[in-house]
Amino acid sequence: MTTTVRPREPRVSVVIPARNEARNLEIILPMLPAVHEVILVDGNSVDDTIATAQRLMPGITVVQQTRKGKGNALACGFEAVTGDVVVMFDADCSADAAEIPRFVDALVAGADVAKGTRYAPGGGSDDITVIRGLGNKGLNMISNLLLRAKYTDLCYGYNAFWADTLPTVGLLSSTLPQPTDGSMRWGDGFEIETILTCRWSAAGFRITEVPSHEKLRVHGTSNLNAVRDGIRVLTSIMHERRRAREVAARARLAPTPVRARPVVEPVAVLDEEAAA
Repeated sequence: MTTTVRPREPRVSVVIPARNEARNLEIILPMLPAVHEVILVDGNSVDDTIATAQRLMPGITVVQQTRKGKGNALACGFEAVTGDVVVMFDADCSADAAEIPRFVDALVAGADVAKGTRYAPGGGSDDITVIRGLGNKGLNMISNLLLRAKYTDLCYGYNAFWADTLPTVGLLSSTLPQPTDGSMRWGDGFEIETILTCRWSAAGFRITEVPSHEKLRVHGTSNLNAVRDGIRVLTSIMHERRRAREVAARARLAPTPVRARPVVEPVAVLDEEAAA
């Protein structure tokens, strides 16, 4: 357990990676609850994503991502956070803004990380296809075996966590240049959710799963490719397992041991009356 003293009423920072999502921002930004800050990370949009966000929310913080990929966008947004709690929020209308207080409540109650799950009472998805569902279950089973955990939804990107956990996670710095061959750095793609989960687990952070319902994208098409990105996720699990072993080996030589096993709390029970 962390010894950090954390506020009972944390300042919430919502980080939204977006690329050509102007029409979806018209829908989601007005639905966000009052928070400390909203950080829009623009991925070189060619529509009026930034102008739309600033028109709807004049106080929004706009950050330009430095490379390509969702992972890099999130890393850039995390570096701009000034709040106590970080909420990862997609711009495609799939995330329900009304669930943000539920994630924050789980953190205030003692979790280091509030991990969304579509596979729990009160959760669900309007978007998962049969193939994606089978792939998610397979990846989930593999990750739980390797991480000695009991996650129900490894690949879901709707998560919240205390900002003070970021130094331990050690994501790629936004200042690293884009590879000259145009390729994507490892961790800059959709595998970012898996990397975060693996590193939260390796650090021994207390993780509470929170039921969440995934909605359909409203406008545009997703950049996610089930096969290609599924392979990146599987590779990430193996890579992060090796990384965790190396970190643990170095820690054994240090005077103060680190936690090496994740603590996954039972899925939070949805309060139907409060949700209504």
